[in-house]
Order: sequence, then C-alpha cells, then structure tokens
Amino acid sequence: MTTEKVGVEDQNQASSKMAELLAKHHIYNIPKVGDLIEGKVISVSKSEVHLDIEGLGTGVIRGNELIDESGECSDLKIGEKAQATLLEMENELGQMELSFRSAGHQKAWDELERLLKDKKILDCQITDANKGGLMIRVNRIEGFLPVSQLTTEHYPRVEGGDKNKILEILSSYKNKKFKVRIIDVNEAENKLIVSEKEAHLEAQQQMLNKYKVGDIVEGKISGVVNFGAFIEFNDGLEGLIHISELAWQRIDNPKDIVKVGDNVKAQIISIEEGRVSLSIKKLKKDPWQEAINKYKIGQSVKGKVLKINLFGAFIELDKDIHGLAHISELSTKKINDPSEVVQVGKDYNFKILSIEPSSHRLGLSLKALKSKVDQVKQDPETTEIKQLDPKTEPKTDQATKK
Repeated sequence: MTTEKVGVEDQNQASSKMAELLAKHHIYNIPKVGDLIEGKVISVSKSEVHLDIEGLGTGVIRGNELIDESGECSDLKIGEKAQATLLEMENELGQMELSFRSAGHQKAWDELERLLKDKKILDCQITDANKGGLMIRVNRIEGFLPVSQLTTEHYPRVEGGDKNKILEILSSYKNKKFKVRIIDVNEAENKLIVSEKEAHLEAQQQMLNKYKVGDIVEGKISGVVNFGAFIEFNDGLEGLIHISELAWQRIDNPKDIVKVGDNVKAQIISIEEGRVSLSIKKLKKDPWQEAINKYKIGQSVKGKVLKINLFGAFIELDKDIHGLAHISELSTKKINDPSEVVQVGKDYNFKILSIEPSSHRLGLSLKALKSKVDQVKQDPETTEIKQLDPKTEPKTDQATKK
C-alpha cells in the first residue's frame, strides 16, 4: 500500500471518528471564528473566566475581552450559562479563545435596535455636555441628546444665544436622568441619538387633543429668546410665539414687546407633532388694512429711521406702519451705504412710492422729494415769479426780460 493511500485512509478514519463524536453529542455544526457560542461557567476570577463548551472543550475569556457592554456577563457565577464570541479555535493551551466584549457589544447594539423599533421610552444617564447638547449613556453605550431634542422644560433659553451661557445650563444636567426615546442607531458609525421631546410626545399629545387651531389660550410668558417667546398655558403645556407673531410692526428684540411673567392671550395657529405655535398679533386688528385709507401713493410723509442695512433703511411712519426706503431711493447720487444719507433715530420727509397692505409692504423715496427741492434751487427766476403779486404783470414781464 502506498504512503499516499495510507494518508487518505487515516484522514477518512479521523473524519469518521469526528462524525461519531459530533453525532454522540448532537453537534452537527462546528463553530467558526466570529460565531456566538454558549457554555457553562466552570471558573471565575478577576482576570479569567472559563466556560465548558459542551462537546467541544474548554473556552477562556481573559484580559480586555472580559469587558461586556451589554452587562449580562458582569456578575457571573459558577454553573450559570453565558454566551461569548469565538476568537480562536485553539490557543497556546489548547483552549478556545473567547470574548465577552465582542458578544456583549453585538447584544447591546441589537438591544438598541429593538428599542428604536419598539419606540420604547427609557431612562438615560447624562454624562457630560457641550454647546450642541448632552452626552448620554444607554445600556453602557455612549450616545448624544441634541439641544433641539430637549423638552421646553430643559431647553436652554438664553437671550442672544450666548453659547457659554447655553453650555452652563446644559452642564447643570450632568449626572441627572432624563426619559428619552431612541431616534437613530448606527452601529457601524458608533452613533446613538436620543430625544427627550419624543419621549414626552405621547403624553403631551393627549393633553393637546383638547385644543385645536384657532383656540384662544391665556397664559404666562415663561421665557424670552431672540427668536420669540414661550408661553405656558393650561395643563402645564407650553408653546412658542415666534417673533413675527408678537406684533404687526417690525420687531428686532422680543423683549421690546413682552417680558417673563407677563400674562398674555394668544391664538393657536398650529399644532404639529406636539409642538404648539401661537400668535398674539392675530388677536389684534391688522393696522395694514387701514393703511390704504391713511396713506396714499405720492403722499409726502415724515418718518423716523429705525434701522439701516446694506440695501436701505427701515422707516417708522407710525407705531404700526413701517416702510422701506431702498438705497436707490435715498439719493440722486450713487451711494454705497445708506448711512451716507440718513442716520438711525432721525426724522426725514419721504414720498410714498407703493403700498401693499396684504403683504405689509410700503415703499418710500427720499430722493423723490430732494429732486424737487433741488430743481427749484436751480431755477431762481421761477422762484422770483412765484413770489411776485399776480396782479403786477408788467413787472413780471420786465423781470423775465432781465
């Protein structure tokens, strides 16, 4: 018999014995590296854990591989069953090299995926803060809670959006627990995003079912920010009055209209995904509807310069009606900046060029009046004629001839 045939027979015998062994222990699939396998704990120490993998031998978990993100293997006892990921079929001691860390990582992220799918509300620990939001931990996995996903109770209301003050408020939440709902999970990018607003959405929506668009509510101003004001009304609900809904006139700072503690009435203008938007100005008559009766195109009016920007000047004609004098209407000469002609806080005479009450627009011109004055100044004879008595015609002729 040749050596080659002997080798083949030996291999066949070995395969046959392995098949008998697998059949005896009801093991039909030999695990491969990366598979999750289960075993019984036979020894536990600070540095190592040994598992008896039925029918295959002993497995060992040691070093960093003892770290378990899922927390399931953090307090194992002898005789208990545990799952681990296979790293090597055989190490230097002839044992299978296993990992709790890899298995726990997968379990932890699988659990997060389940929580996302089921829209479960859970507690998360606030671990730190930055200017964009809060660092959190859910089931030993680090994640992020953006500022935009905070409830109105925890949202940092800082006038002018001072980032340092925002960070100060956010940092005060460190070590606290917030109820949240997972809104994004991506294991490959190690990304976990949660929302406090989403967790409160269901309860808030139930309370909001009592209200509809058009309802008038009465409440107290609970916060003022650069983009508007928050109002707290019935049932502890809170809504936002955007700066554009505080008054009919142009507003640069909401604090010019309301302050914290003010009692106000407002009308609900939208309810979307638990967010309530309100308006104070809707409860007042639109002054622009009367503007067309008060002001006419071609009319000369006096107005105060409220604000200047690169394309013109905003002019206050009265408390409610503001207009715009475009830079091209400020001077007969070419200018690069409106401040070359007008100054904030000063009054000037303007000519009304256009009125659009429906869109709250009124166009003004300074140069239209200036050009008339300049024309008169450039024609002294015309000035003289207007000053003479109409009855003295001979004198007028004589003056004209001169």
